[in-house]
Amino acid sequence: MGARKRLKAEKIKEEKSRMAFAKLNNSPIAPRKMRLVADLIRGEEVNKALNILQHNSKDAAISLEKLLRSALSNWEQKNEDKSMEEENLVVSSIQVDSGRMLKRIQPAPQGRAHRIRKRSNHVTIVIDSAI
Repeated sequence: MGARKRLKAEKIKEEKSRMAFAKLNNSPIAPRKMRLVADLIRGEEVNKALNILQHNSKDAAISLEKLLRSALSNWEQKNEDKSMEEENLVVSSIQVDSGRMLKRIQPAPQGRAHRIRKRSNHVTIVIDSAI
């Protein structure tokens, strides 16, 4: 029983050594808008994903491009003996979660008030070699 558990743990550790991730917290873009751009690059090869983000006009694309470059840098530091061209890296997962919400009050007619919710998000991107 202990040997099987150890082998499984070693397999998971080996898989994690190939992967690299980067995280962006409290980005001041609404999560719904960020997901529109994130869906474009999910599952794509890294160079193609960077090309998509560079030619996208949305503000979320700028943040995601920086985040993807950060994940690539993290992968290079983790795998110094390997080259990026040979590994065929892909964006294996990208997750956009809602962050904190700033609540503001907008004056409305007849003494009323409307609530304004300024949303932010957290993005986690994972790159991995496609096998």
